[in-house]
Amino acid sequence: MENLTTVSLDKTSTVLKLLGDKTRLKIMALLHNRECCVCELVEILHMSQPAISQHLRKLKDGKLIVEHRKGQWVFYEWNTNSEHFSLLESILEYIPNVKHELEELDNKGLRIICR
Repeated sequence: MENLTTVSLDKTSTVLKLLGDKTRLKIMALLHNRECCVCELVEILHMSQPAISQHLRKLKDGKLIVEHRKGQWVFYEWNTNSEHFSLLESILEYIPNVKHELEELDNKGLRIICR
């Protein structure tokens, strides 16, 4: 039988593996600033919608993000109830700020389309 430390270590290892991919790490940085829909992430990351959706699925399966629907759009945001929330916030202190990329997106008017 595994003890609590081993289980916690396994879960933390899984989270770190998820964040070991630079695309998923950047998605988490973007979502730390605000919720986003897939179309916004496609525009910022210059990747296909299926590729972005696959990364989002992995983050969602890892319980790092949650989704909610607004009309026809699905938005993603940090799972603030995640047991690894403080770990994620600590990691993002070492990641360059991506807020300017979201502001550029707003200036293009894409945010309005997704609403």
